[in-house]
Amino acid sequence: MSLWPRRAAEMAAIFMIGDGVLGLLQPRRHVELWQDDALGSQKLVAPFRDRPGRRRGYALVQIAAGIALATRQARR
Repeated sequence: MSLWPRRAAEMAAIFMIGDGVLGLLQPRRHVELWQDDALGSQKLVAPFRDRPGRRRGYALVQIAAGIALATRQARR
């Protein structure tokens, strides 16, 4: 298998983990950053507006999925 798909998967895992950590530690700030004039992302963050607990829960899912993806890459 080419290295590029594995590198892309690793980059996705890094993004998921990093975004999850920011969402976990600073949920309000992180949602506010993306809720206005952010190329359509305001629709994605709307369910988390004024709901930091929901954003933290989603952050935990992001972190777990990112770790699972990275772990899967390590086994290949």
